[in-house]
Amino acid sequence: MIGTGTSEGAGPVNVMIVGQAGRLQYEALLFALSLALTTPARHARLYVAEPQPGDLWPLDPRIDDPELRALLEAQGAEILPFESRHFGAAYAYGNKIEALLSMPEGEPFVFFDTDTLILDDLACVPFDFARPTASLRREGTWPQIELYGPGYTETWKALYDLFGLDFESSLDLRWPDEYWQRYLYFNAGFFFGACPRRFGQRFLDYALAIRDDPPRELVCQSLDPWLDQVALPLVIQSLGGGRDTLPDGLIDGAVSCHYRTLPLLYARESDAVVDWLEEITAPNRIKKVLKQYEPIKRMVYQGRGRKARALFDRDDLPRREQGFRNRLKREGFWMR
Repeated sequence: MIGTGTSEGAGPVNVMIVGQAGRLQYEALLFALSLALTTPARHARLYVAEPQPGDLWPLDPRIDDPELRALLEAQGAEILPFESRHFGAAYAYGNKIEALLSMPEGEPFVFFDTDTLILDDLACVPFDFARPTASLRREGTWPQIELYGPGYTETWKALYDLFGLDFESSLDLRWPDEYWQRYLYFNAGFFFGACPRRFGQRFLDYALAIRDDPPRELVCQSLDPWLDQVALPLVIQSLGGGRDTLPDGLIDGAVSCHYRTLPLLYARESDAVVDWLEEITAPNRIKKVLKQYEPIKRMVYQGRGRKARALFDRDDLPRREQGFRNRLKREGFWMR
């Protein structure tokens, strides 16, 4: 375990990730291993939400490796089937929205993207479930302002007006007008709330309204893949949350790491995170399953991750994610 936190919560919190055939099932196992080794069962209960076959999936999306499924369950995970009624393969990011509607009603929840490692006991995090928030480890990816199109204020205010929300109270006045950080914007790789079904229904309603009948101010804007991150701040604002309801440095810091891809993990995360990844993947039973996934096989077990890491000066890292991606791609280390 990396951390040393010891704070106790009132009981286990429900943690949800999405797992399905392909990349996500292997990332789900990494997440489950990291959670089980840092956070006692009395503090967290893990649900791996699994989309079921249906009209919106041309291929069966379920976890297709019985041994991997068994390893998930051995870490204490409960596989949670859910139906895809609105998104499916056309917008897989919608899984996180629809899966919430199958979680236990009325019980606080924490959602993580599957490409996350838990580094310390989740009981270290003082979640205020009545004041939801989401990940602030993000860049100004949306909206993309066009020269003669609506600006940040006009674009975001149109969305707040669409749902009858107070726009002014969402602003961070420490930042200047028309600068992206002035506006409530999150990475949707982490969020929490008091009831997953209430949160999920609000998330679904807002996402569908934006997708199917967006305000005219969004005419220049792409919603793929940004739809979840456009709707999420509106959901959080509507449920009484905001940007600063957690102490800094815990989520996306000392307690969790949203690494996004293994090449990015090796390139930009701390030595402790890299060592932790290699520690949890070392046991033979784990290795037998994980090495079936080419990026883990090559980056972790064949040492290419360490070689990719050596490309970067730890004292002079790129400021933006694109800087890491460009160098990794140029040197032949990019994998997804």
